[in-house]
Amino acid sequence: MEVLRKMIEEGDNKFWGYLGCTFLGAENGEIRIGLQAEEHHTNSMGIIHGGVLTALMDQAMGMAATSSRQQDACVTTNLNVHFLSAMHKGKLEVRARVIHEAGRTITTEAELRDEKGTLGCMATATFRVLRSTPAK
Repeated sequence: MEVLRKMIEEGDNKFWGYLGCTFLGAENGEIRIGLQAEEHHTNSMGIIHGGVLTALMDQAMGMAATSSRQQDACVTTNLNVHFLSAMHKGKLEVRARVIHEAGRTITTEAELRDEKGTLGCMATATFRVLRSTPAK
């Protein structure tokens, strides 16, 4: 959990903070993050932009992958998203977990739902474990 704590602590000045993410919890290998979706998260049709939804799922899956190794950083190498229902302003929650690990590869899955429980999108992603953290 130390790696997650550090990620969240430093997140305000990174994309995490820019997007408006909130850490909701981690238990039984599942990461939960949230977002209070506002007007600035919408597209020209008034629904939450697909890039916002994708970024949320990528963030949660990356946290799941990174926390599974505790000391290693990892980067997304493949990301597949299925948009199922339009999402609107309000509370959104992503749940992500690791589904497979092999060597330096970690495969994850995520689901994003609104406060009514509507499944907005789901994703899978593959992450490559880096042997050392990249220079800042």
